[in-house]
Amino acid sequence: MTICSADRSNMTIRERLGLRPIINVSGTMTALGASIIVPEAITAMAEIASQWVEMDDLQRAASNVIARVTGGEAGFITACCASGITMAIAGAMTSTNLLAIERLPDNTEGLKSEVIVQLGHIVNYGAPIDQSIRLAGARIVPAGTASVTQDYHVREAIRERTAAGLYVVAHHTVQYGMLSLEEFCDICHAKGVPVIVDAASEYDLRGFLARGADLVIYSGHKFLSGPTSGIVTGRKDLVRAAYLQNRGVARAMKVGKESIVGTMAALEAWDRRDHIGIRKREEAALHLWKGTLQDLPGIAVHITPDPTANPLDRLQVFVSPESGFTAAGLAAALAAGSPPIIVRNHEVERGHFFLDPCNLHDGEAEIVAERLRAVLNAERPADAMKSARKDSAGALRWPD
Repeated sequence: MTICSADRSNMTIRERLGLRPIINVSGTMTALGASIIVPEAITAMAEIASQWVEMDDLQRAASNVIARVTGGEAGFITACCASGITMAIAGAMTSTNLLAIERLPDNTEGLKSEVIVQLGHIVNYGAPIDQSIRLAGARIVPAGTASVTQDYHVREAIRERTAAGLYVVAHHTVQYGMLSLEEFCDICHAKGVPVIVDAASEYDLRGFLARGADLVIYSGHKFLSGPTSGIVTGRKDLVRAAYLQNRGVARAMKVGKESIVGTMAALEAWDRRDHIGIRKREEAALHLWKGTLQDLPGIAVHITPDPTANPLDRLQVFVSPESGFTAAGLAAALAAGSPPIIVRNHEVERGHFFLDPCNLHDGEAEIVAERLRAVLNAERPADAMKSARKDSAGALRWPD
């Protein structure tokens, strides 16, 4: 039966679209919609939606906001962090040569086109980071090994064709044995090479430039809680060169007026945000979940800090066979329930997952606790002891 609009008036947009009403305890994940957009950004986006603007002027206004909030000399907003990386790399290659910008990515004649990255930083964040570099027409030059990078690894990797060094700050990277940002910058700067920092999921909007980076790229839709977007900030000459890529490879990455003003509003709201109050609510959720799980057989829990020093904690849930589940099996059971609980499951093969409290709506912490109790006290599903497997079959079935 067709449901007319009047019959649908009390349905949420997820219900109207046939989408599951998930609860996100995974974190600011793009695959789950990233974050809850702050009201200031929603208002700004709605206000600009019906207006005409001159986009370069709008980006000039954004540059002023970005510079004030981040400490950069200038900045702009793009479609996402992945596009920001491509634009920053391309800008380091072409500077303001408009013909060179039009010739990328396949014609790099006469341009510096190599990018130094520590091997432990060559990660996949939903796509391989080296692809963002290759989209600019550049070639990645790995430095060091998967477990150790020494100063000479980076120093000797720098050659006449080196355009930039890329430093990645993320939980995906190897968290030991890598050069610090300060060490990486010192080596690159000694040879006149700019350093670009991928800080997509980072909370600190000023620290990376202060520590020596030339350009920093942030997500506008993760901790900042704006619309899907990327923020490029730093040295004005490099920002200008990156922005000019909108005349070339970044045309396919363009950002709309709504995302620009929404991100500006989120940046403006950042300093007014009740960060202390947010931390207290997150801590309350963590202790609620810890109390729910800590005495159950085969389950151990530990409140653990963010690996890249963002000011937040998560509950690490260790799952042993005594529980009747593997970590992968328990994560799957929670995701299959009603409502579905989506945990941070990128390390389930190591026997644990995380519960992240930073994207909860009111009352959801209690629902998560109830679902944890219900699943762990119920009869075990058939796949309770499933192993963690990498399976791309679901992706290949889309859109079916």
